[in-house]
Amino acid sequence: MQRKAKAHWTGSVKEGKGELTTQSEILNKTNYSFRTRFVGDEKGTNPEELLAAAHAGCFTMAVSYALTEKGITPTSLDTEAIVSMDGTGITGVHLAITGVVPGVSSEEFGSIAKGAEQNCLISKVLKIPVTSEAVLVVE
Repeated sequence: MQRKAKAHWTGSVKEGKGELTTQSEILNKTNYSFRTRFVGDEKGTNPEELLAAAHAGCFTMAVSYALTEKGITPTSLDTEAIVSMDGTGITGVHLAITGVVPGVSSEEFGSIAKGAEQNCLISKVLKIPVTSEAVLVVE
């Protein structure tokens, strides 16, 4: 299996602009630029935001997979991924998941999330610290 995305760029790094297109075309000529990446005053995306989205999606699916393997179906799982940066690059990712999962204790949910933190495919390829927290909502 392979997944593809394309980037197109014109101009200098600070004044130029680019477009990102994914294989599925869910992103189709989506704007990205220095301003969308470092200033945040222009509509568009950036590589770090896309990394956060990819990691949130991968981690959430890994938690769902682990629950399913135990015969448990989650009602809902919601994850926020926060990518931290400093002047030299990306320094870490924090994953915060909230779940409504009948039949699971808070401790078990936290343990499953810790396993997913280390074992989802995006976590495995990153060479930075990845942390997580889990909140189980009891209905």
